[in-house]
Amino acid sequence: QVQLVESGGGLVQAGGSLNLSCAASGSSFIVNAMGWYRQAPGKQRELVATIPRGGSTNYADSVKGRFTISRDNAKNTVYLQMNSLKPEDTAIYYCNAVTAWGSNYWGQGTPVTVSS
Repeated sequence: QVQLVESGGGLVQAGGSLNLSCAASGSSFIVNAMGWYRQAPGKQRELVATIPRGGSTNYADSVKGRFTISRDNAKNTVYLQMNSLKPEDTAIYYCNAVTAWGSNYWGQGTPVTVSS
């Protein structure tokens, strides 16, 4: 089993910044891809950004140029630096991790609210 614990969400004004982090813990696991997804009220969960263990990152068009995903493999932690936040970025942000054997895990979610 892998546990994901997110932190860093909160309330921010439009144009502001937040940095989310997600730490994976458990026993005998190797995390391959990690990523962030979000779900706004009344909408489906959508991809924000993903980062493989080694390779290029992937971003939703709506966040390109504003958000940056990074990871620390030694700490099994993934980060999401969010700049120039917009009210439409308001959502619950979920961390995702896929292990080497293909198991998929989700964090509990951290709320991000951007006021106009």
